[in-house]
Formats: sequence, C-alpha cells, structure tokens
Amino acid sequence: MSLDYGVDIPFVDHLGMTLEHFDGGESTLQLLPRPEHRNSHGVVHGGVVMTLLDVALATAARSVDPGMGVVTIEMKTSFVRPAPADEAHALVGHGKLLHRTRSLAFVEGSVLDAQGQLCAHATGTFKYVPSRAAQQGGAGRISTD
Repeated sequence: MSLDYGVDIPFVDHLGMTLEHFDGGESTLQLLPRPEHRNSHGVVHGGVVMTLLDVALATAARSVDPGMGVVTIEMKTSFVRPAPADEAHALVGHGKLLHRTRSLAFVEGSVLDAQGQLCAHATGTFKYVPSRAAQQGGAGRISTD
C-alpha cells in the first residue's frame, strides 16, 4: 500500500511514482515503467530515472522532519546500467540520509531493477525550507520537490 506524500505533486503523480517507505532517514519509492517513460533505445529515459532519484533523496531527507519541505541544491547521478522499461516490474528507488545540519541534508540513493541490480546511484544536497502550509499559516501539510 502506497503512502501519502502529504501534498499534491503533479509531476510525480504524472510519472506514477508511489511512496512505499518514509521513516528514520530512509525512503523507498516504486515506479512501474510505461511506454512514455522510454527513450529511443527502449529503456527508461535518464530523466525519469533522475526524477525517481531526486524524489527518493528528498523524501529521505524529509523523513526525519516531515513538517519541513526540502529543495534540491545539487545532485550528482551515475548511470550504471540501463533501467529496463518492463511494464510488469517496477523500478525501486531508495534514499538514505547520510548527514543533516540545521538547514541542509546530505543524501544518497539508488535505483534498482526488478532483479535488484543497480541501475543508477546519486548523491545530493537538499535545503530544508518551511513547508508551504507553514508559510501560509496552515498546519500538518508537508512538501517535497
């Protein structure tokens, strides 16, 4: 069963990502590839893989303080092998918080195929920001990239 991100993220919804784990500096997401996720080589487009990594890293950073939002400061991605565009098997994105300061999160993550093989790895830095709800005087809602 998928978890709620806490806010409406139209691009993540459009891609079909689901949040499966969100706790203690770690997150797990799934993406079931669709035909429109493919590049000209028939594998999942690198931009889709990078977005899965970005959201996995961001949610890992937020998982220790869900009342805060985060914005991406920088992210480095290494593509290890093509991510298969197998519509029957989800890609899995994992994020892990490595270190946190008061305003920054240092995070790493990976995307694995259905056989558990590493397709891509990323490291990133995220800045903690007040959630949109907090900025507007609301409570309880959280934000991600």
